[in-house]
Amino acid sequence: MRRLATWRRAWGLLGDFRYEQSDPARFYGALADDTAAMVDALAPVDGAVVLDVGGGPGYFADAFTDRGGRYLAVDPDAGELRAAGLAHRTTVRAAGEALPFADNSVDIALSSNVVEHTPRPWEMADEMIRVTRPGGAVIISYTLWWGPFGGHEMGLSHYLGGHRAAARYTARHGHPPKNLYGQSLFKVTAAEGLAWARQVRGARLVAAFPRYLPSWLWWVLRVPGLREVAATNLVMVLEVGE
Repeated sequence: MRRLATWRRAWGLLGDFRYEQSDPARFYGALADDTAAMVDALAPVDGAVVLDVGGGPGYFADAFTDRGGRYLAVDPDAGELRAAGLAHRTTVRAAGEALPFADNSVDIALSSNVVEHTPRPWEMADEMIRVTRPGGAVIISYTLWWGPFGGHEMGLSHYLGGHRAAARYTARHGHPPKNLYGQSLFKVTAAEGLAWARQVRGARLVAAFPRYLPSWLWWVLRVPGLREVAATNLVMVLEVGE
């Protein structure tokens, strides 16, 4: 994964982020390709059953199937599933906290930028471990609240507080933000995720790194406090045991 973590990649994704609202296909298409490349570098996708928890509109499906993966997705929000008008060939409407799959039934369980939108994220993470076969990988990536992108479309005003940021956004744009604090956006930290990963039963943490930073800046994750702001997005990779 380190070979992929370059400044060029970081700047490219940052540039595409500007189009999240105006041209979501551009942004999420680039993010899907980047996510599939990241997962493939951590656990081979070719021939693997990949479960995407919180798959949303379906942008990730082609990126993983193009790499030879057998892609499945779950998402609880019918509106989100229809948002892009894409065909949901292998998507199930279900909550991540109660995945409708048997134990040990997938090779890779992925959650990309979903934890911060889930009121009980570590229950979802426990479920991802349950459905992943021994030797398989669970990969969880999420946006850190205290980082500059923690407020999502509300910008840096989330540092004033989640509810105040939503009010400011509504006053400025004439409508509430897509991600309402306390309803569809929650404060989540690197410390919480790492604490869960280090004590969870049935899997062991094998890697943790800032998703969008170049590899030479990964050291920030070792510094409590600083990592909550500078890491911006945390990736945790777990190997499921017997």
